[in-house]
Amino acid sequence: MDDRRKQPRDKVTLGATASKDQKAKECIVRDMSEDGARVQFPLGHRPIKDQMSLTIERDGRPVTADIVWTKGNVVGVSFNDARSDDASDLDERVRKSEEKKRELQIEIQRLLGK
Repeated sequence: MDDRRKQPRDKVTLGATASKDQKAKECIVRDMSEDGARVQFPLGHRPIKDQMSLTIERDGRPVTADIVWTKGNVVGVSFNDARSDDASDLDERVRKSEEKKRELQIEIQRLLGK
């Protein structure tokens, strides 16, 4: 599969709410970059189509996102709002968290002698 993303995505698990036309659905952001994300909806729920407002619980601010692809209960979105400093700050905190996680995994492997 051809990866056309402009920015690399970091793996995350963030609770979120996707909404459109006054209807909201709980979802989980599984990976994210500055300009997009992979969003998973509960099994049996049809994802929102075309465009949605995505609010990540930790951030609390909605971002308008276009649906780029859909596969079952998972969608790929492209953010079309200019990202605010707060959103960029969240991205930076997620990146640092992922870096720390990788460092800890390496240290665990070293301690286990692997």
